[in-house]
Amino acid sequence: MSGSLPPVLPGPRRIVTSHDSEGQAVVSVDGTIHSSVMIEGFNGHRTGTFWASTDGLPTNDNNCSEDGGARQVGDLGLFASNTTNFIYSDLGPGVRTPMHRTPSIDYNILIHGELVLITDDGTETHLKNAGDVVIQKGTNHAWRNPGKEWTRWATVLVDAKPAVVNGQELGWLLEMDK
Repeated sequence: MSGSLPPVLPGPRRIVTSHDSEGQAVVSVDGTIHSSVMIEGFNGHRTGTFWASTDGLPTNDNNCSEDGGARQVGDLGLFASNTTNFIYSDLGPGVRTPMHRTPSIDYNILIHGELVLITDDGTETHLKNAGDVVIQKGTNHAWRNPGKEWTRWATVLVDAKPAVVNGQELGWLLEMDK
């Protein structure tokens, strides 16, 4: 399907503020965050990192000159213990992600296009309006783009204790065959 996909969306602009040596607020970064393929061979799903805090909570990023957008979080750039991760995802028309779960609380905000949330029980919830929000509480899910153009959503992943159901801990899961 990658050959039939329209051109990807342009990368969003990211502005980061910090302090100068006098304690005045300044813009320290103003640039475009380009996306890259999230899973090798799966060209219809691209992600970009706005910011990742990897030193635990509360973070010390207000006192660090390192660009959090350059940090790698976990194997797929999604989740790792003691982190927060602010990313965006682009999904090509007709593309569906694999079912997956992270031990995190995820705040998802639709920015552009349409998106369908798919849960374990087969329920499909259609997000149609920019600003629609989905809160993932450590649940297994997939995303599908029902539209004819790329869709984009932003996600903040916050480390959390894994969900426990009937005494079983539900941790990280990636189902490539679903």
